[in-house]
Amino acid sequence: MTETGHHSADHPFGRYAALPLGDLPGTRYPDAAVEALDKRFTARQGNAAIQRIATGFRWAEGPVYFADGGYLLWSDIPNNRIMRWLEDDGHVSVFRAHSHHANGNTRDRSGRLVTCEHDTRRVTRTEPDGRITVLMDRHEGHRLNAPNDVIVANDGAIWFTDPGYGIDGPYEGHQAESEISRNVYRLDPATGRATVVADDFSRPNGLALSPDESRLYVVDSGITHGGPSHIRVFDVDGTTLRNGRVFADDFAPGFTDGLRADVDGNIWCSMGWADPAEDGVRCYAPDGDLLGKVHLPEACANLCFGGRKGHRLFMAASTSVYALYLNTTGVPGR
Repeated sequence: MTETGHHSADHPFGRYAALPLGDLPGTRYPDAAVEALDKRFTARQGNAAIQRIATGFRWAEGPVYFADGGYLLWSDIPNNRIMRWLEDDGHVSVFRAHSHHANGNTRDRSGRLVTCEHDTRRVTRTEPDGRITVLMDRHEGHRLNAPNDVIVANDGAIWFTDPGYGIDGPYEGHQAESEISRNVYRLDPATGRATVVADDFSRPNGLALSPDESRLYVVDSGITHGGPSHIRVFDVDGTTLRNGRVFADDFAPGFTDGLRADVDGNIWCSMGWADPAEDGVRCYAPDGDLLGKVHLPEACANLCFGGRKGHRLFMAASTSVYALYLNTTGVPGR
């Protein structure tokens, strides 16, 4: 693995701004920075290299792919904007300036953009004509903390986390007092009513549903404030959760942030904030076995599947966005 330099703390990447777009320096096929730890991962590796497709951001987060438009959106939280990358020609532009320090993004069953906003402490939907609809900004009369990550189920229900990072200070939102617990919510699309489905997290963060939607995976990144660093999984029982248990807990002293499932139920999660050799993405089997790693030169915050065939992994990692073709696809519509 050392021949590419991806693992070395003093590798020539050094300052990330010096990295070029396209294949990373020292790359040869197959890319040694895509590390198989289990034969189940080898079948998903493909023969492509990690590519840096965009750079120049302060904190890239919340990627979501629009297959009908052939573009990727992601949040650049401190710069208060949502960015867009066109797959056909690689053009990068500002999709939305003054995004209210947007963080997590996804699409609903009608293809509309759903966004978590730090500064306004709300979850919004972008209508086809560009209007912004507020889906939720309060629960039982109290302001939300700062919604972080969001997914939409096949029944249209919106599941999101509210850890409060956006009110910790001005860098990703603004300083404010918390009025409510740091919860995981389910917002019913028919009634517009939200329910707390989990209230015992330190800092609930990324979340993902299994392909059949029988399981919900939720990150707890509480290590940032003296809490745990793990992924928990719950059985989905209609509109509620039960049988919560730890799915993976081998992240400390770093932590994971965002995650997505592929069509086989494997969980792909971001990784960083400790050993540079662990910066990137991990892949876990449904039984919790660690199958493989995608090593990046920067800490990775979040990821999504996309591309015309759904088999491209997009990784929002600190100052840049990276992409990797795989021999698996993400769950359609997520």
